[in-house]
Amino acid sequence: MAEIKWFGHACVRVRGRDVTVLMDPVPPGTPWACGAVSTVQFTGTPLYHLLDQAHVRPSAHETLFQGADQGEVAPGRVVPFARSLPLAVARHPHTLLAWAMNDQPLTAEHGFPLRLVVPGWYGMASVKWLARVSLLPGPFRGYFQQERYVYVQERGTPDNTPVTRMRVRAIMARPAQGARLKLGPVEVAGTAWSGEGPIARVEVSTDGGATWSQARLGRAYSEYAATPWSFLWTPPRPGTYTLVARATDAAGNLQPLESRWNTYGYGNNVVQWVRVTVG
Repeated sequence: MAEIKWFGHACVRVRGRDVTVLMDPVPPGTPWACGAVSTVQFTGTPLYHLLDQAHVRPSAHETLFQGADQGEVAPGRVVPFARSLPLAVARHPHTLLAWAMNDQPLTAEHGFPLRLVVPGWYGMASVKWLARVSLLPGPFRGYFQQERYVYVQERGTPDNTPVTRMRVRAIMARPAQGARLKLGPVEVAGTAWSGEGPIARVEVSTDGGATWSQARLGRAYSEYAATPWSFLWTPPRPGTYTLVARATDAAGNLQPLESRWNTYGYGNNVVQWVRVTVG
């Protein structure tokens, strides 16, 4: 048995064009607000134990995971949810077959009785209600691998590039958007994460991105959990301020100040803008 803490998130704003906008125009589908962020502990066994018992052939290229759920993606076209991983990722010692979350059996909405957990990747890779694991000699070409969960029309990214690792991001938990603050010291705080490596630094701007100061980093629960950060700010005078936080990971990836719009809204890691009034 192995226990790891794995961090999962989703964050897309859905309102009009002001400082709260994170992707505009809003892509189709089910929008998520910035509250859909959590750190949990999954309990399970590393997938490579199962693969070792299966005596994987040298010709195997990918591992396919199929959930028990299915749906109609077009009139008359019903497909199960299925995603694949490169064999090297499937064999990573922290890729889990998980049956518990926060020391409790998985609930139905979290994938009971068994789910995949792929640390560092966006949530679509962690297939819930796992029903079947297969080995493939070549790339999987299923609906959720080539038609969805791919980047389309994103600046700087080839069309149909699969969504994989989480992009670096910082989220500000406090103060909240629209907060009215007393004149005096204010703690600006939140969390940051990346699927490409540990968080190296978080910077905070209190003037809408004109100048930046380095925040203090806390300790993450594990290498896959979000890193807490905080910054003590003393507003110089009453007024309206725009607060911004941006993260950089150990691989040198810097969170962008402008969103890279794409058709389905995936991988959005633009900085969060929070407007507050002091005094």
